Amino acid sequence: MTNPTPSFNPPKWLIPTAAIGGLLLVILFALGFLGGEEKIKSGTTANTAQTLLANADTITVSRQAAANALAWQGTVRSRIAIKIAPKLNARIVEILVYPGERVKKGAVLARLDDRDLRAASNASQAAQAAAQAQAAQAQAEEKRIIDLYQKQAATRQNYDAVLAQAKAARAMANQAASSAQQSQVMLGENILYAPFDGIIGERLQEPGDMGLPNQPIVTLLKPDDLRLEAAISSHCAETIHLGMAVTVRIDALHQTLTGKVDEIAPETDPQTRSQAIKISLPRTQGLQHGQFGWLELACQAEQTALLIPATAVLHYGQLQAVKVVEGKQWHTRHIRTGKVYGEQVEVLSGLHEGETILAYNPAQP
Repeated sequence: MTNPTPSFNPPKWLIPTAAIGGLLLVILFALGFLGGEEKIKSGTTANTAQTLLANADTITVSRQAAANALAWQGTVRSRIAIKIAPKLNARIVEILVYPGERVKKGAVLARLDDRDLRAASNASQAAQAAAQAQAAQAQAEEKRIIDLYQKQAATRQNYDAVLAQAKAARAMANQAASSAQQSQVMLGENILYAPFDGIIGERLQEPGDMGLPNQPIVTLLKPDDLRLEAAISSHCAETIHLGMAVTVRIDALHQTLTGKVDEIAPETDPQTRSQAIKISLPRTQGLQHGQFGWLELACQAEQTALLIPATAVLHYGQLQAVKVVEGKQWHTRHIRTGKVYGEQVEVLSGLHEGETILAYNPAQP
């Protein structure tokens, strides 16, 4: 007779507890609290040193004057941008253009319902025809009465009355002609034309909407005359003047342009303590109305910074390093960089003035 082997039955709470503990360990490993590499701090030097080549290009790190430049966000806008709106109340029948479309001067942009104006124009023309007929009849009567009066066959009273009637008839005909001409002009106002060559900026309404005076249907702008409009701090505005050359960075084009201060607002916004300025920009391929840009101004006193060539910096993912020279050998040291000044970059930590580094690193070690 064999004895049964005793079985182990774990408590019911042990399994979920173990599962939760394992999950916590995975999370700690993923966040780097357990295991893995330690974070490399600025100034940390690799232990392995390598021999310096005889023709290696080295520089001595030193503090240099650096302009304390500030960047102000602005918007690229056309110098000439107008809103096309009807002069009268009328239903919009059709809009023939879309945003980004180039149009020539005189091109039809939109048409509005002109039935009421056309009826008024026809009535004015009919009234003009009737007034001209009356004026012609009065002129004939005037000619007849003058002939009779000269022959002493008509009284002075009849003569004056006929002349007055003829004069009134001519005045009525002229007034009817002016009214007909005005109605014809008003009829033409329901067709909106482009006043110059340009690009459609926005389409603000659609066919079927009610066109109202001073409520634009589309906007039209000139694409080749662009400016950057920005608001800068009032203390910084004191350092600029009209015609001054400034630097404008357009992120969408990955380009830096040189513009000129074209306009400075005379007043300061009391809420933001800023002044609006406008910078004329050179013609540039891809530059468009509505793009964002940065106005870079060194409106504060210069400061000294530890600068090294950007080509001397090695990149290991998000880490940065340089090759520090000591005697006939060099080793890698991690650094932390700051602002970029042209082809140089500021070193915030990891290097000291007077140290020597390799000036150019064509490849990662």
